[in-house]
Amino acid sequence: MTRLRLGCAAVVIALASLILLPLQCLCLYFDWRLRRYLPRLWHRIVCYWLGIRIRVHGGLEKRRPLMLASNHSSWMDILVLSTVADVAFIAKSEVRDWPVFGQFARLQKSVFIERQQKRKTGHQVNEIADRMAGGEIMVLFPEGTTSDGNRLLEVKSSLFGAAAAALPQAPDGIVYVQPVAVAYTGVYGVPMGRYYRPLAAWPGDIELLPHLKDILAVGAIEVEVCFGEAVEYSADTNRKQVSVDVADRIRAMLSDRLLGRPLS
Repeated sequence: MTRLRLGCAAVVIALASLILLPLQCLCLYFDWRLRRYLPRLWHRIVCYWLGIRIRVHGGLEKRRPLMLASNHSSWMDILVLSTVADVAFIAKSEVRDWPVFGQFARLQKSVFIERQQKRKTGHQVNEIADRMAGGEIMVLFPEGTTSDGNRLLEVKSSLFGAAAAALPQAPDGIVYVQPVAVAYTGVYGVPMGRYYRPLAAWPGDIELLPHLKDILAVGAIEVEVCFGEAVEYSADTNRKQVSVDVADRIRAMLSDRLLGRPLS
């Protein structure tokens, strides 16, 4: 049965890719607005056929410019967040060269940050600011790496520099930074718990393709996405304080979902 399910999933995802990916390439070439919305359709198809079931709490901030700041525990975070919103990602430069996912990241017009090359970093931050000013929603993983899925790692305040760069183009002089928690909570219909969460989490010392194979074999993962109250970032805002506020909100939401606490 598992082989049959995987076979069906592979066929459906391949067909969807054959239709949507060339269209997305065309949209990127001409910079059509449709490029912002096609990835969401593809990711929804992929999540469904991989058995990733998503439950959303709260809602996306309606005001713009908007940056989402999310915890990061797995490559699946990309699939999940792209399923629930039309987003683009701010990623470290290494992601560009990942097998499979690097190509998909480029097709979603992710911005790859060259942290070791300051000249390029400034240009990339300006690109993020321009795109946020144009109405795009950018996703930042402020931990800068992946965790084990059970906790939020230290948040790097420097990564919020892109929000500050977008201020001159913000109509009201405010950029909104919305905290988001992605919690992997169930497998095979039962609570996942700390012991089984490594099935979903992808710390950096685990190779990508074997982990992808394990996820395909499981085929029944439940994930909850919580949208918190946005933090306002203005010209007189302290960047470190914003990072603390955002981290506290992500940490609280993540803890609540992992422990199964009732929603307030």
